[in-house]
Amino acid sequence: MQLFYSPDISLENETFSFDKEESKHIVRVLRKKTGDILHVSDGKGTLFTTQIVLESDKKCVTKIVSHQVEPLKNHHLHIAVAPTKMNERYEWFLEKATEMGIDQITPIICDHSERKIIKMERFEKIIQSAMKQSLQNYLPKLNEPIALKDFLNQNHQGELYIAHCEDDKEKTLLKNAIKPQKKYLLLVGPEGDFSTKEINLALEKGFIPVSLGHTRLRTETAAVVGVHSFVFSNQ
Repeated sequence: MQLFYSPDISLENETFSFDKEESKHIVRVLRKKTGDILHVSDGKGTLFTTQIVLESDKKCVTKIVSHQVEPLKNHHLHIAVAPTKMNERYEWFLEKATEMGIDQITPIICDHSERKIIKMERFEKIIQSAMKQSLQNYLPKLNEPIALKDFLNQNHQGELYIAHCEDDKEKTLLKNAIKPQKKYLLLVGPEGDFSTKEINLALEKGFIPVSLGHTRLRTETAAVVGVHSFVFSNQ
């Protein structure tokens, strides 16, 4: 099955039209014809089965044949991770995290962050593409970048964790700390790690210090390992 995505598709209408860019892809690249079936997700859990009624490369029109709603998962995973110096490494994280089923991502700007300018539009496209590729019906929420100190002052609920590299603080292996079927938030720092001040502030806010293993990981690798740990613990 090939999955398309549009936040605009709705049961309120009998037909749905793709935008010009997607219409061109459907008609010219995929060579879809009138009568062909297309599967479209709204990114909010509903999968629509549609049938092409007008095969125009400027405005491909389909009629909604049926739909099904995917139940919410029994857990919610939010990763707040510092942008990496090299954009493609963060983009790799976004892709893999989406494929594994992350729910929410927040880029955090830390004391040691080397990159503070985020290309949100490109990040959104990467997440959408990964959602479609992995045939998921929920699009992860990508939040606007925020300074870590401001993020920590928000009212976060659920199981709170911070993964850092300082050796003088006692840490628990993340896989041993995870309680299934909960709401989770994991902080992952930049290449230079969190500053001691940031770590102490997170601990004051109730975050549990955790280790992701016995080797030092790149930021994007640590974030992916974190996502996998939570997903695996809730299988």
